[in-house]
Amino acid sequence: MSTPVSDAGQEPQTHFGFETVQETDKARRVAEVFHSVASRYDVMNDLMSAGLHRVWKAFTIGRAQVRPGMRVLDIAGGTGDLARAFARRAGPEGEVWLTDINDSMLRVGRDRLLDRGVVAPVAVCDAECLPFPDRYFDRVSVAFGLRNMTHKDRALAEMRRVLKPGGKLLVLEFSRVTPALAPAYDWYSFNILPKMGQLVAGDEASYRYLAESIRMHPDQETLAGMMREAGLDRVRYFNMTAGVVALHEGVRLD
Repeated sequence: MSTPVSDAGQEPQTHFGFETVQETDKARRVAEVFHSVASRYDVMNDLMSAGLHRVWKAFTIGRAQVRPGMRVLDIAGGTGDLARAFARRAGPEGEVWLTDINDSMLRVGRDRLLDRGVVAPVAVCDAECLPFPDRYFDRVSVAFGLRNMTHKDRALAEMRRVLKPGGKLLVLEFSRVTPALAPAYDWYSFNILPKMGQLVAGDEASYRYLAESIRMHPDQETLAGMMREAGLDRVRYFNMTAGVVALHEGVRLD
């Protein structure tokens, strides 16, 4: 969440990794990160997670329980892994949207869907101001995107707004690891990950930001509380890989 500046006349500030920046500057800098890494995004995901991101996403897809005819919104959908799986489950009578605020990522995702024979609507949009009607979707998902949003509370409220009563929100995100694993995980994150980013994607800074943004993201219980504050019920979470990531779920009941 953003941290407003108390001095009159100054812009509110927020975090960009460990750096404090003006709110209006964060979106631009996050966009630069993903424009830079878009073409190597999946390769880097496989390398830095040893392929585990596919297991985490598979668990999320299973928990979503998408059925034929459902309407699904995948926010910050990146290269389209979740949207592709949801589209196959929703079938031709369903409606699955792939969205991202970053057009470079969205183009990669759109092309990948088409290459695999999946035709789905795509849209560049900001999760804090979704261009969809109230109570429209049966499922809303966001995988590894919430931590990059400036106002997470606004984004969560928007996700709830577009859910139908009985609809489910699924948030897959890096989270707080178990204390026993933390020293090794920190060493890997700040020593190996940036070097890997330089070697594979030619971009050390973006992967240093990734490591920092994970540390600034709310932990499991804090995010669960934010989802409840946004009006979601039956909020629960599942830790995976000792808390390296967590899947949060919430349901709109009214």
